[in-house]
Amino acid sequence: MACSLVQFCYFQDLQAARDFLFPHLREEPPSGGVRRDPSKSTSWEDDGWGTWEETEPQEPEEEGTTCKIQKTSWLQECVLSLSPTNDLMVIARGQKAVFLVPKWKYSDKGKEEMQFAIGWSGSLNVEEGECVTSALCIPLASQKRSSTGRPDWTCIVVGFVSGYIRFYTENGVLLLAQLLNEDPVLQLKCRTYEIPRHPGVTEQNEELSILYPAAIVTIDGFSLFQSLRACRNQVAKAAASGNENIQPPPLAYKKWGLQDIDTIIDHASVGIMTLSPFDQMKTASNIGGFNAAIKNSPPAMSQYITVGSNPFTGFFYALEGSTQPLLSHVALAVASKLTSALFNAASGWLGWKSKNEEEVVQKQKPKVEPATPLAVRFGLPDSRRHGESLCLSPCNTLAAVTDDFGRVILLDVARGIAIRMWKGYRGAELGWIQIVEDLHERVPEKVDFSPFGNTQSPSRVAQFLVIYAPRRGILEVWSTQQGPRVGAFNVGKHCRLLYPGYKIMGLNNVTSQSWQPQTYQICLVDPVSGSVKTVNVPFHLALSDKKSERAKDMHLVKKLATLLKTKSPNLDLVEMEIRELILDIKYPATKIQALESILASERLPFSCLRNITQALMDTLKNQEFESVDEGLLQFCANKLKLLHLYESVSKLNCLDFHSDTPFSANDLAVLLRLDEKELLKLQALLEKYKQENAKAVVRFSDDKDGVLPVKTFLEYLEYEKDVINIKKISEEEYVALGCFFFWKCLHGESSTEDMCHTLESAGLSPQILLSLLLSVWLSKEKDILDKPQSVCCLHAVLSLLSKMKVAMEETWDAQSVSPWWQQMRMACVQAENNGAALLSAHVGHSVATQISNNMTEKKSSQSVLGADSEGLTDSWEALSLDTEYWKLLLKQLEDCLILQTLLRSTVSPRTATVSALQAEPLPRLSVKKLLEGGKGGIADSVAKWIFKQDLSPEVLKLARKERDVENPDQPKEGINRAFLEASEVEIGLGTIPDLLPLAYEQFPCSLELDVLHAHCCWEYVVQWNKDPEEARFFVRSIEHLKHILNAHVQNGIALMMWNTFLVKRFSAATYLMDKVGKSPKDRLCRRDVGMSDTAVTSFLGSCLNLLQTLMEADVSRDEMEVPILDTEDAWLSVEGPTSIVELALEQKHIHYPLVEHHSILCSVLYAVMRFALKTVKPLSLFDSKGKNAFFKDLTSIQLLPSGEMDPNFISIRQQFLLKVVSAAVQAQHSVTKDKAPSEEAPATPFGEDQDWPDLAVDLAHHLQVSEDVVRRHYVGELYNYGVDHLGEEAILQVHDKEVLASQLLMLTGQRLAYALLHTQTKEGMELLARLPPTLCTWLKAMDPQDLQNTEVPIATTAKLVNKVIELLPENHGQYSLVLHLIDAVEAVSTLSS
Repeated sequence: MACSLVQFCYFQDLQAARDFLFPHLREEPPSGGVRRDPSKSTSWEDDGWGTWEETEPQEPEEEGTTCKIQKTSWLQECVLSLSPTNDLMVIARGQKAVFLVPKWKYSDKGKEEMQFAIGWSGSLNVEEGECVTSALCIPLASQKRSSTGRPDWTCIVVGFVSGYIRFYTENGVLLLAQLLNEDPVLQLKCRTYEIPRHPGVTEQNEELSILYPAAIVTIDGFSLFQSLRACRNQVAKAAASGNENIQPPPLAYKKWGLQDIDTIIDHASVGIMTLSPFDQMKTASNIGGFNAAIKNSPPAMSQYITVGSNPFTGFFYALEGSTQPLLSHVALAVASKLTSALFNAASGWLGWKSKNEEEVVQKQKPKVEPATPLAVRFGLPDSRRHGESLCLSPCNTLAAVTDDFGRVILLDVARGIAIRMWKGYRGAELGWIQIVEDLHERVPEKVDFSPFGNTQSPSRVAQFLVIYAPRRGILEVWSTQQGPRVGAFNVGKHCRLLYPGYKIMGLNNVTSQSWQPQTYQICLVDPVSGSVKTVNVPFHLALSDKKSERAKDMHLVKKLATLLKTKSPNLDLVEMEIRELILDIKYPATKIQALESILASERLPFSCLRNITQALMDTLKNQEFESVDEGLLQFCANKLKLLHLYESVSKLNCLDFHSDTPFSANDLAVLLRLDEKELLKLQALLEKYKQENAKAVVRFSDDKDGVLPVKTFLEYLEYEKDVINIKKISEEEYVALGCFFFWKCLHGESSTEDMCHTLESAGLSPQILLSLLLSVWLSKEKDILDKPQSVCCLHAVLSLLSKMKVAMEETWDAQSVSPWWQQMRMACVQAENNGAALLSAHVGHSVATQISNNMTEKKSSQSVLGADSEGLTDSWEALSLDTEYWKLLLKQLEDCLILQTLLRSTVSPRTATVSALQAEPLPRLSVKKLLEGGKGGIADSVAKWIFKQDLSPEVLKLARKERDVENPDQPKEGINRAFLEASEVEIGLGTIPDLLPLAYEQFPCSLELDVLHAHCCWEYVVQWNKDPEEARFFVRSIEHLKHILNAHVQNGIALMMWNTFLVKRFSAATYLMDKVGKSPKDRLCRRDVGMSDTAVTSFLGSCLNLLQTLMEADVSRDEMEVPILDTEDAWLSVEGPTSIVELALEQKHIHYPLVEHHSILCSVLYAVMRFALKTVKPLSLFDSKGKNAFFKDLTSIQLLPSGEMDPNFISIRQQFLLKVVSAAVQAQHSVTKDKAPSEEAPATPFGEDQDWPDLAVDLAHHLQVSEDVVRRHYVGELYNYGVDHLGEEAILQVHDKEVLASQLLMLTGQRLAYALLHTQTKEGMELLARLPPTLCTWLKAMDPQDLQNTEVPIATTAKLVNKVIELLPENHGQYSLVLHLIDAVEAVSTLSS
């Protein structure tokens, strides 16, 4: 317990504050731009930091070295103040100031720590050229009764060169300002209320003292507290109402003009003091001589001390009541407004003024009240030296002074004399620490009647002087008055020592008793490391060496710590020295501390620790019982028992013990009470589990199991009342302790009987031993599965533990469950290593059955003798109840093992890219997790695995068929063929065909196909929502949705998907496309919809599929019954969240027309994105009713368009549909010479493309557009692109053949015109001349440029002409033109041939 320097706060960005206060020190990159650290806060640029161009001109050659020094020592040039409650720090220089406030943040190591962050910054000067000379942060107490001891707010008091004193809030808001003297403010100091320690001590009032070059002004603390609160309230009201005419509250102060002194640098206001009668007579005689009159009661005086020159230290005494204080409220009685000349002259308040009044007020300075003269009574003369600073102790009895000769002088304030001097501390900074003795630390060695032995006596108080010597970079702590140096720290040469000397203002003798504020007496600010530190000093360091046994003890403890760190080859010598040291220590508490450090040493061997503890124990036993501390004796005894236990266990683990009993599978079956078939099934399951687990787990070489250092052993255990308990340790440490006890036993390398007997006799309860045993067994699964013989060892240990006295009570109620076995079952339920858990459950079941049978036999023999059969009945009831729990647990663990094996299995590597979401590992399962996962927990786990493996819905269906086939030999080939034939399944399935059917068989209800598809559908859409660029996840989700057979489930899942994930993105895409009037670009899609343009296209296509599926499900749900969701018998007790399927069944019926309405919009959007259509505003296709119905709840009934539509809307819709058909035909049949045949029909990026012509016809039906118009346009586009064979098929669906024939006639003319007019051959010209004039004129009017495919064979065109002649009636006006065309085509065909 020595002095310590504790770091309690950090600076978040101290460099930013330095750059603001010292612009010329700002680091700039070579390019000239301002370099900013991205990890630093940049928010202060918006908080009024001013311009960054305020750099002062500097001469680079002369100031280069100066800048380097200033970058580290800049804080010593600043005015610095820290609130004693550590809730505000002020750093000021010149006219600027930075206010820092503490915030709790996480460090890089993840620990929560307090950091000072910039709360406000700016300029504080009002007049030009004003600079800050002093600052104080004064916390003000809260007036609320429910306050917890923290201050209400903190006021910043700032003194300026102009003589002004200004008061600010934490946010930099000016509360008030006052000019009390026209000279510069030299120093601000504060005194707050302290409860007097003794009845004779005078109670001191709170005050703020301000030092000027020749005057001291003291402001009454109570008046200041009330004024500041009133000002803050008025400023808040003025800010809310916008009124600037504010009446400041009154303020009382005293002003003393100090005389008979040359210069004053610093001061201290000691407070009110009363002289003793002797001192009163001595003072009266010195002043008035022999005949001086003496008053009956000594007068009360206020004492002030100054440091400077001539005298070096001056003592001033102001008699109380001799001068009336100056009250500013005298002026307030006359003045009514702030602009009153009398008010400004008398009071000097400049806190509030409007902008128009500012110049007038500043030109006319307020009148300054004259000071009351106060002569120096006496001083310490030292003409050659000048005092620099003065620091008053917390008890007001001592003061420390520094001077320009590097001395630190300790003064007795009451007597006015120097009592101690330190030299060699140039530029020192001083502070005080006052420590109150903790009465609980008074533990005497022997009971006596000394005053110090009475724990009811008042606490003693010690004062320590802290000296920071910046030139040496050392911080020292000295015991006063004549005590030694008790601490020294190397802290650097650029720190600042802060000693406020006050606490919270606004408390009194009543409120201060209930307040326990957390305040810091002294702080060291280190700008290099960016930290704030405080000094902790134990009280006992104030005691002198002669009187303090504690100091001697601490010296021995330090010597012991040094000895424990040294490496010595002679351990016997080290042991002897350690033994002598610990026996020499007197205080019991220190002895315990020393013994703890010895036992925590890693260098000392076990024998050394045991011998030292035993020697201390023997010494205590040989002493008189009355003089021995009971706590120390008990501590030694407990540690010695633990050491003996460690020794016994270590010896048992080191013995060469091997069981020679052979072990076979039949022995295992008998041991676990299983038949051969059950054992083979168990072994097969464990082998599969072991194989899949080996693939998934990477095992590193661990430390040697079963070995535990004695230091660690003692840290884990504690001895209380003859019982050993385990401390709160981590899971890994718990396993390590269990391995130390049981690892050798489980491997058959140590005697289980001896080990259990040793642990039981040491005081470890069977419940703790069972918990340790199971922790080892369940954590070392791989080693256990590799060595089946360990099952036999576990059985032996568990049997021995169960036979211990406290483990199981023989008179246990037959109707209840044994807590012993319940503890074991709970451990298995929580275990994530399912293989080890299943084996331990089998062993537990076997041991429980064996013990129950023994008890039954015992009771039955007694009942036969006593002719009473009730005991037999009770025992069988108890047996059946516990057995049922074991059977249930075994079934649950077996299910969990199969499920875990499935989730650990992987398919062969896929060629497709694997998403980062699919690469995330699946969590391990336990029975507890499945029981808490709700009814859908099992299906949800499998769905996550299916997503991770990206299995097709067809695989799940085929695996289900394999399970349903009755003949187990036949399905293998058929299933494998089906896998190969499935177009989407192009993976090597590995072990999945075995594991999936096995899981289906184990969970027939939880993994029912519809339930599994529903969970897969939801899992895929959840993962898609995390990364919408993975459009294939959404496509796969819709595939699973379509595979759901029950329409009720399908309807609910689709509706939940729409409401949860889709409707927001869908509406965003709609408004975006309607805004831009075309398919939006990638940047806009990412901004508004949150995905790329290609992903938006796939998204809309999947939304269309979902809406269509939703409508189909709504139609077919009336024909189906609502499914009944069953649960397996072993999992009836599941609790947790409602499953997805249950939520789906709770969904309301959809409003079919509304879904259809959305489906139409989705088709329009999909078409625009799919074909990149332009000049299309999707919402313009709908009237106001249609627009208002969009994006509403699909189960609500909305007002939809009905009746005849406006022809303008129908015209726009028709144009859009014809665009879609044209774009679809173009996308499918456009051919360029550069393209390969395989590139003729581009496909969509994800999933199958729609049949757009059919979709357009369907849309025409819903949009009240003539379907025949769309079909005719489709036929025309097919012929336009030269796909005549498809055109002939499409003609069959057209109703108005005559109009179609006219359109095709135009196409024929364009083809013939291209063949005759554009080739410009001689034969073609001759043929053209032979044609009839009407035909020739008609052909010349044709424009072949509209043709998309001009390379159509003439024979194909001939077929088209014949088709036209079939479609046209003979009475048609163009029938004769077609006849001429037939001849022309035949002529052209003969010409080309």
